[in-house]
Parts: sequence; structure tokens; C-alpha cells
Amino acid sequence: MLNKRGCGVLLHPTSLPGSGGIGTIGADARRFIDLIAEMGMSYWQVLPLTPPACGNSPYSAFSAFAGNPLLIDLEQIVNDGDLPSGCLKHTFPENVVDFDGVSEFKHQLLRQAGSAFLSQEVTDRKKDFWHFCDSTPWLHNYALFMSLKQSFDGKPWNKWSKETALLTTEAYEKVSIELGPEIGIQKYIQWQFYLQWKALRSYARSCGISIVGDLPIFVAYDSADVWSHRELFLLDAKGKPTVVAGVPPDYFSKTGQLWGNPLYDWAMMKNNGFEWWISRFKSMYELFDVVRIDHFRGFEASWQVPVSHRTAQHGKWVDGPGYDVFKAVFSTMGSLPIIAEDLGVITPEVEALRDRCGFPGMKILQFAFDSDSLNPYLPHNHSKMSVVYTGTHDNDTTMGWCSSLSSSQLLRVVEYLGGNEEGCLNSMIRSAFMSVADTTIIPFQDLLMLGSDARMNIPGKAFGNWSWRFSWDMLPSDLTDKLRNMTKLYGRENYSVQ
Repeated sequence: MLNKRGCGVLLHPTSLPGSGGIGTIGADARRFIDLIAEMGMSYWQVLPLTPPACGNSPYSAFSAFAGNPLLIDLEQIVNDGDLPSGCLKHTFPENVVDFDGVSEFKHQLLRQAGSAFLSQEVTDRKKDFWHFCDSTPWLHNYALFMSLKQSFDGKPWNKWSKETALLTTEAYEKVSIELGPEIGIQKYIQWQFYLQWKALRSYARSCGISIVGDLPIFVAYDSADVWSHRELFLLDAKGKPTVVAGVPPDYFSKTGQLWGNPLYDWAMMKNNGFEWWISRFKSMYELFDVVRIDHFRGFEASWQVPVSHRTAQHGKWVDGPGYDVFKAVFSTMGSLPIIAEDLGVITPEVEALRDRCGFPGMKILQFAFDSDSLNPYLPHNHSKMSVVYTGTHDNDTTMGWCSSLSSSQLLRVVEYLGGNEEGCLNSMIRSAFMSVADTTIIPFQDLLMLGSDARMNIPGKAFGNWSWRFSWDMLPSDLTDKLRNMTKLYGRENYSVQ
């Protein structure tokens, strides 16, 4: 799938247009698929689709398996008959997500819809719902976790009562009964997400578009995953982390990035045949055609920071499972189309693991001009088995990046790429398409020629991220023709992967 020349767009569904205050996986998502297919592209890359927890970040989720309720198209719920017509009238900003307002409004309606559906008589829809519940292994733990979280006013699970935080078999059965109605609503919400996503993915396939998903290597501490599988993480007897994840000082931060995620007990996971990881990969490929592993290097070694530290500067590298985890996954699922995010501090050992697995790595053009001609991100150093980006969700937009360069830095970029200073953005995009790399992915903000105001995330900034949205009137009139010509010119035109 990734060994033919192709190209695509990076855009998270929350950034799609629409009247509900946030992008959804409804009609506007289909229109976006139509657009990139008309451009001659083959891929739509998204960020994690899991329910966001801390700071609305898709990389900090209440579950590694569940879908984000905010992405559900409420108009479809109305069409299903679970909500009355006219209930969706509400005014939200158009080009930015008001997460608090949208979340309150949407969750209230989803709960209303769930209650209405569950009170109905048995129908084929209800039988389909029951089948989803019975065939989805992670669902009950997640629904119970979210129900308990609601009963404890949204507090993290380590702040719950002892019998629910450190759950026993007896307590598990007791609260599952006591919270039955709420658990049913949580399951209904997940059923609706998976129904809608399945339909959208099927539509993408019919257009020759493969969807690239994102698998963060770590999970949030306040998640159903950690709460229900404490034995798989480095926690103390009270369920508190002893060390947390991060990365040392790098391009994005002088003090490193202290992510705060709990770290895996790899020895325990190996003893049970990496069952949790096999389940996670199976879940990912139910959603996506290709998977990007965020922070791939964590499988070779992870930066472990004592939980008491306030920055990530003084952590240490600790060995991960290496090839063993992928060997277990491959033996169950066969070879898989995976992109390894191999940015940051990359050692020969990480590169060897990536190559042994047969995964393409990432090349970021914004990183290409801060050293000499040996810089691995410069196009003349790219390899076929790689994926080239102008930037990622963590970078400034390329227009913003070009504007931030000093005169001497901009001159170096222009001298390498050709063109002129005013055409820096277009030269970067064209260079990505020209690259020998089999796959090119461009953030949609770059195709819209937007500046720093359209940036998706600033690493290390706790608030104000992830909220950018576009509107259809932002599209340049010549965008489709321009991109279709470019995909043909550089041999990246759309091909069906089916």
C-alpha cells in the first residue's frame, strides 16, 4: 500500500467545517474525501480518534480503543429517530472549536439519544447494538470507567473511592449492575461512533482514498486502559506511577517534553504474549488502512522521568521490547502497513528496529535547513521507503515557518529549492512532491496557504491547541486543478488500493 508513489493530506476531522461547532464524520467529511480524490490524492491522514482527556488533546485519551463522541454526526442521529428534529439549533464559532461549549451541548444530546434508543422495543437496530456490545472486548470496561468517572464528578480514577479505584472482581460486578443505565448510554455512544466511522471509511474506499490513522505509543494515566489493566504498567501498590514518559530536550523544547504518561511493564506484557498490543493493533485496523505509530522509538527505548520531576531534562533511556512486540503482532495479523514516526533523538538501534520491521520513516522538510548538505531531511537525502511531510501537527504551518525565518535562513531555503522568497511555501510543497520518497503527506493548512494562526498544536503549551477549523470558502479556486496537475506531474496520482 505504501510502496507505490502516492500523496495525501493531513487533517484531523475536528478541523472540518460544519454547523455543530466542531468537525464531524458526517456530510462534510464525505465532501472532504471527494475533494482530495478530485485532487488526485490517495491518503487522508488523521490524528487519534480517541476521546480526548487532558487539554482536548487527541494524544491524551480516556481510552486507546474508544471513539471520540464529539466526532459523531448528530444529524444522522436525528435521521435515525433517536433525537427530535430541531434539537440541533445552537450557535458556535465557525473557524475555531469551543471545546467546553461543544462538549456540553453534544454530550447532553447524545445521552438523550441513548436513553431514547434503549427504551425502545426490540428492533433490528437494537439487535445490531447488542451484537456490537457482545463482539467488542474493550467496550464494557470503557463504559464502566466513564460511568464511574461521571459518578465521581469527572475526577481521575485515583481520586475515586478505594474499592472502585483499585477494582476487585466483587466490586466490578456490583458497580456494573448499579450503573447499568449509564453504562448502556456509553455503549450506545460508542456504537454510533463506530457505525458512522465504518460508513465513512467505506465511502473513502469507494473513492480510492486510504485513511491513515495515528497510534500514540503511550496512553493517559486517567484512562480505562490503565485503570482496568494496572498490572501492565509501572505503578506502585496504590496505583500511582513511579516513572512517567517524555522526551529529552530537542527541537521543540529546551527542557524536553514531560508527557506524564505511565510507562509499560514490558516484562509483564511479554509474559502474556503482548496480548494487549495485539488487541490494540486489531482495533486500529478495524478503523484504518494504514497506521502511523507516534513515538516509534519508544519500542526500542523510552525516556523515563521520575514522577517527582517537573521537567523532562533529567530522565534516562530504558530499553523497550524491541522487535518482540512486533513479532507477536505479525504472527497473529501478518505484515501490516505502518509508518514509523522516527523524529527526535534517533539512534542506530532505533533505525535498525524500524528497518527490521520494514516500516517507512518520516522526513520533515521544515527540519531540513538547520545544518549542512548531510541533513537527512533534505530531499536529496530521502529514500524511497519514507514518508515526506512539509510539517506535522506539532509544527507551525509552512507559511508561518517561512515568515519566521531570518533573511539568511530564508536565503538558504530559496537557494536550495529554487524560486524566490515569496514562493517559499509553494517551493516546499513542490519539493515534497518531487521527492524520491514513495509517499508525500501535506497538512491541509499548507494547501490553503495559511499562516501561524492556523497552527494545530504548540508542544509544551497546555491550552489553546487543537481548535483550528477551516471553512469551504477558504479553498482557492484553482486548488483542485493545481494539485491534480502536481500529482500527475510527479507520478503520485490517485490509485485504488482495493
